[in-house]
Amino acid sequence: MNNKNKWEFNGIKVVSENDLDDNTPQTKGMKRFAAIAKSNVGAEKIWAGTVNIEPSAKTGAHHHGELESVIYVLSGKAKMRWGEKLEFEQHANPGDFIFVPPFVPHQEINSSDNEILKCVLFRSGQDPVVVNLDIPEADEHNEKYWIDDIHREKS
Repeated sequence: MNNKNKWEFNGIKVVSENDLDDNTPQTKGMKRFAAIAKSNVGAEKIWAGTVNIEPSAKTGAHHHGELESVIYVLSGKAKMRWGEKLEFEQHANPGDFIFVPPFVPHQEINSSDNEILKCVLFRSGQDPVVVNLDIPEADEHNEKYWIDDIHREKS
């Protein structure tokens, strides 16, 4: 095989939005689509795809094993919760990157009431690791309110 043919068949690959594959592990509340994977482009060390989360929806708690993950927010308003009880949270907007370390329990939440949260996902490996966790989903019970002596109710 000459170099021309080698690069023609083993070079750049473009995956159209219409060719994204939803045959990948899923978590309640979100829809993942694989774009770059071993199965469709022969990737060996990375995985990339998209995720859509409906307005006001939240995912189940999960982690991705030893994989590192990056989430890039395309549109919408994201709220990330993480921790053993999903007790920590931070917001992300379009253009923001979110880094999720290995084994960190987390939950994605669409903070918008009317816009789909659309993100691009990247993972540090090919294994489609999604460990869905049976821990209580974070809700407002995690919020801590500060009350000073002036505003405390009198008994």
